Amino acid sequence: MVEIKVPVFPESVADGTLLCWHKSVGEQVKSGDVLAEIETDKVVFELPSMKDGVVEDQLVSEGAIVQSGQLIGHLREGHVTANEKIKPITDPATAPVAMPAAQRIIEQQNLDINAIQGTGKDGRILKEDVEKHIQSTSTTASKTSSTPDIVTAKADISLNGQRPQKRVPMTRLRARVAERLLEAQRTAAILTTFNEVNMQPIMNIRSKYQKDFEAKHGARLGFMPFFVQSVIDSLKKFPEVNASIEDDDIVYHGFFDIGIAVGSKRGLVVPIIRDADTLGMAEIELQIRDFGKRAQEGKLELEEITGGTFSISNGGVYGSMMSTPILNPPQSGILGMHNIIKRPIVENDEIVIRPMMYLAFSYDHRLIDGREAVQFLVNIKDNIENPERLLLGI
Repeated sequence: MVEIKVPVFPESVADGTLLCWHKSVGEQVKSGDVLAEIETDKVVFELPSMKDGVVEDQLVSEGAIVQSGQLIGHLREGHVTANEKIKPITDPATAPVAMPAAQRIIEQQNLDINAIQGTGKDGRILKEDVEKHIQSTSTTASKTSSTPDIVTAKADISLNGQRPQKRVPMTRLRARVAERLLEAQRTAAILTTFNEVNMQPIMNIRSKYQKDFEAKHGARLGFMPFFVQSVIDSLKKFPEVNASIEDDDIVYHGFFDIGIAVGSKRGLVVPIIRDADTLGMAEIELQIRDFGKRAQEGKLELEEITGGTFSISNGGVYGSMMSTPILNPPQSGILGMHNIIKRPIVENDEIVIRPMMYLAFSYDHRLIDGREAVQFLVNIKDNIENPERLLLGI
């Protein structure tokens, strides 16, 4: 018998939530198959099987809080043969067996388990079966009654006529994001300064060298590498922006770990480009794309989203015209990028149309004065509008 245990969490992670079981009791698994997913307040861990075998039991239900290294089930090592008997999953003489998530809903809604048709292995009742049963029952009830009673269409959705409501618990990641945002508001004196930048010079470079860049590096050149390098140049000129406050001390960082805010299905994550000042444009672009892909898949590692000395958030990909980004403690600054809109501006006393972007720089006023904040953002603007200086390091 092989023990199925929760992975050992880093010291910064207290506990986790068993999101779901990917394998059922009695199911054959191979080494490397994902048995379960465990969500912490930072990342989601996949729990792989270390052996070939059969899931013997599951000691913890989906949604339960689990501790680092906790025993949550057993795996019977080896393969199942035709003549080998597996521990019975269902017994025709007894009531049907419901999976943990389904069982919780059945108990909460006081449902008749015998009235639910199971579609899982060996007739087990899945969460989807319960929801389908509830939906079918509520539809029938609505057709036979002219009075709009309160019924339940899904496990946690209450319908009152045409005014639906849904109550679901926060994911641990969402709760952690909320906690950190409130912490930033409570502990830092956050101010935001704004500017606008003409994106035409960057767009000209991308238009001219895009094909060559993609052919050599296997990825299209985006705007973010230009902003990352512009930020690094500005951080070098204004080191207090790359610093943080710890108790009564100011800690100046001699390295540049740049966080890139990425939206995922489970919430906002900020993976870190370590020592970004040592990387070229292609390396930055490829790393950002890798982060984005793995963020959507929930496969970022804990160390990849921990730390950072400065962050960049690009609301423009969602169509944002302007916003005030919130600090990611203990960092002292964050740059907000926005969408690019063609607008009339004045150049050499003439009105011309240019692709313009609003920039927002939020900073901790306890550490950074307004003058430095404005100059920091102006330096980023100058770098973007004169990318040849940035690329040449002058």
